[in-house]
Amino acid sequence: MADTISATDVELSAAEHDFRLRVYPAPQPDGTVLVWLHGGAFMFGDIDMPEADETARQLARRGTTVVSLDYTLAPTDAIAALPAPEPVEGMPSPEELIASFGGDRARAPYPVASLQAVAAFEWARAHAAEFGGRTDAVAIGGASAGGNLAAGAALRLRDRDGACLLAQVLVYPVLHAVLPEPDEELAAILAQQPPALRFPPEATRAINANYLGGASPDEVYAFPGGHDLRGVAPALVVASEGDELRPSAEAYVGDLARSGVDVEYVKERGAIHGYLNVVGDAAAARTADRISRFLNERAAEANA
Repeated sequence: MADTISATDVELSAAEHDFRLRVYPAPQPDGTVLVWLHGGAFMFGDIDMPEADETARQLARRGTTVVSLDYTLAPTDAIAALPAPEPVEGMPSPEELIASFGGDRARAPYPVASLQAVAAFEWARAHAAEFGGRTDAVAIGGASAGGNLAAGAALRLRDRDGACLLAQVLVYPVLHAVLPEPDEELAAILAQQPPALRFPPEATRAINANYLGGASPDEVYAFPGGHDLRGVAPALVVASEGDELRPSAEAYVGDLARSGVDVEYVKERGAIHGYLNVVGDAAAARTADRISRFLNERAAEANA
């Protein structure tokens, strides 16, 4: 079936950097709107990658208008600090990733992308009605590094005006500057994966330090894990079973629960990190279904 969703680009500026939004209007809107941020270790990615484009189209088909954020990427200085991975057939090298995903774009470390996420939310809320959305039914979400940016933006909005954010949706997010250690079950799963699909501690430290650009790793909006989350918007957290980042997601679920925040957690069994980038993946379709249901449930509560 042909895709009838016609996306439109919007140019914005925040934190002294220009950036772009791509709006995917739902053909049959249910009133929900989701600001969505792709992943890519803060350094890679764009709104054409499946984790952005295909995810947005899947959700729009289910009734949610999606505002996909082409945020300012972090510098690529961390590449030199990363251990050279063993080549894997079909997997691009870091240099190829830079070239294919915004290699010539202006770049900046934290807090630029974090502030752009808030600006994108403000734009989406101001324009929600134009796409069949409700101003009280605008959520923010993202995958991997995008999940980090979404969680940080949710906290910024909590500290500014609280109740305006419907919910946050975090898919295989990285929420700690230093990842919690995997348990024996996860360690056994990871041991079976190719090194190129892993996030060894030295790589994670280099990526996260690169994103911070000298800011403190204890900065709550940069890495929200381990902080007081009282008053932040309700959350859906989805983790991949075979993912080095899963302990970060699960620790954050505990943080949210201890802070009295409504949170729903799903471990996508059999999935690895980045599965939203695989077009046609069954786990990606299930995740779209879960996000759609979660947003509709939250919107119904907001409208009660």
